[in-house]
Amino acid sequence: MMFYRFHHVFVIIQLYLFAVYCQAQDDGPVWRWECQAGQCKKLKVVEGDKNPISRAVCHAFCDKNSLLWPKPNGKLEIGDIVMHINVNSVDILTDNNDSNASKLIKDAGKRFLQHVNVLQPKGTPIKPGGHSVMVYVKIKDSSDTELTLETDESYTLNVGQSNDGRLNATITAPNFYGARHGLETLGQLVIYDDIRNEIQVIRDVNITDKPAYNYRGVLLDTARNYISVDGIKRTIDAMAMTKLNTFHWHITDSQSFPIKLPSRPEFSKLGAFSNRKVYTVDDVKDIVNYAKIRGVRVIPEFDAPAHVGEGWQNTDFVECFNAQPWQSFCVEPPCGQLNPTKPKLYDALEDIYRDIVELFQPNIFHMGGDEVSLSCWNSTESITDWMIKERDWTRSTDDFMKLWNVFQTQALERFEKYKKVPIIMWTSTLTSAKYIEQYLPKDKYIIQVWTTGSDQVIDDLLSKKYRIILSNYDALYLDCGFEAWVGSGTNWCAPYKGWKTVYNNDPRKISQGRVDLVLGAEAALWTEQADDSSLDNRLWPRCAALGERLWSDPQTGWQEAEQRMLIQRERFVERGIYADTLQPQWCLENNGYCYG
Repeated sequence: MMFYRFHHVFVIIQLYLFAVYCQAQDDGPVWRWECQAGQCKKLKVVEGDKNPISRAVCHAFCDKNSLLWPKPNGKLEIGDIVMHINVNSVDILTDNNDSNASKLIKDAGKRFLQHVNVLQPKGTPIKPGGHSVMVYVKIKDSSDTELTLETDESYTLNVGQSNDGRLNATITAPNFYGARHGLETLGQLVIYDDIRNEIQVIRDVNITDKPAYNYRGVLLDTARNYISVDGIKRTIDAMAMTKLNTFHWHITDSQSFPIKLPSRPEFSKLGAFSNRKVYTVDDVKDIVNYAKIRGVRVIPEFDAPAHVGEGWQNTDFVECFNAQPWQSFCVEPPCGQLNPTKPKLYDALEDIYRDIVELFQPNIFHMGGDEVSLSCWNSTESITDWMIKERDWTRSTDDFMKLWNVFQTQALERFEKYKKVPIIMWTSTLTSAKYIEQYLPKDKYIIQVWTTGSDQVIDDLLSKKYRIILSNYDALYLDCGFEAWVGSGTNWCAPYKGWKTVYNNDPRKISQGRVDLVLGAEAALWTEQADDSSLDNRLWPRCAALGERLWSDPQTGWQEAEQRMLIQRERFVERGIYADTLQPQWCLENNGYCYG
């Protein structure tokens, strides 16, 4: 068994540390917490209190789930002892030093240590000493490092004390992804006791855990407004904290084309907002690798045949670009739609697809397919002439669906020259009950539902045995509820979707129990009214609610989760995620008094 040691080198001797620690202490704590009827109550320390309990320790034992988000979907046994640990003596041990999984565990271990160290308060040295920690990571298949829709992300975590006084944590998983989740859970069991000024970990832990759904996603649109690489990485960091596993990258749209593709560099040159707002080849590869270490797959989306425009100016493949009045040709400005009758269009798409496959190495690809405007195609003379004169079609909806199928069939053929993977498509006219079986075979396509959770289309898709992903806008569109950016009033999908709405969006209820065809769900942030400055608080902690819904499949509502959500939000902020605040801090410190 090989091991990696992660430590900080300090030249200050233990006696000096202890002296500084003692000097930093005041006359003692003012407040203590006591577990009463499942709630941590804040009480004043009185003379004679020999063992006052900190808030963090109280939360750890008053509700066995309280420190964990998402709560385990399986066995949970947590003891009632915490141990002071030495943060400079933590070892991560794993088998097979040369395997790809072992290398990923090494990086995940570094991240684990960073999260332990961030618990230390700035400017106050923690109490020296403490127990050493040995974390054993046992992976059954060290060659399995690809996250697919079939990957088993389960793990077991056992924590106890050995005869020599060390704390031992053993994580067992079928692959790297389960092991990474185990490390995430272990990190949540490490706390800072502000009464004793110690980093502590809960002893005597036995957890068996696995996700309820294999697709647990966040969509981020980087075309309406550019999102920096750092912003994307923060999003992925927060996803890892909540065991969300799919970063759906909506890279391009009609407003911008911010990715620099080797085969077609002119697209970003013409279509990016500036040369500083472009994702390079190195940026993309960096993000994909960064996500993998955190247990997250990156799914690229190249939306077509609608939602195209900027970047395509030197081609004759796009119709209705920036057409006015825009309301007649698309749902938001600028309009733009590909012309399926242009043979050279598919050569351009092939170049784009080849580069995407090379950069992302995707095992799922999103081809968009939403909000195709038949009025745009119908107003384009070259298209209607082709339909009528070359195909003997009419201008009926049925025949425009045939035109759309011409595009979709040829686009898929060009993509599959480089990789054959499941294809995701948004719900649309083409996915309606009348057309879907004719044009989109269920063995190739997964349908992502963006309409409401009560839409008849869900029943139609499930009845026809299509696999689906839920992104119903009435619960999972996180851009809703702000002032309209075109016109007056609020935006189209108002009201705002709070974390409680996200949490209660239950796939079992929406699918009426047919969850075998529900791969999972995905929250979406379309960025017409968001950018780096607002990114974190638009996503978090609302996406954390989705994380627990999809991992734990809770049979209770948001009320049971509220106190744990406040703790998770606090953890986000500790780790550098600017998550939105939900309540006054007084509510967190005075358990139970703010509930409605």
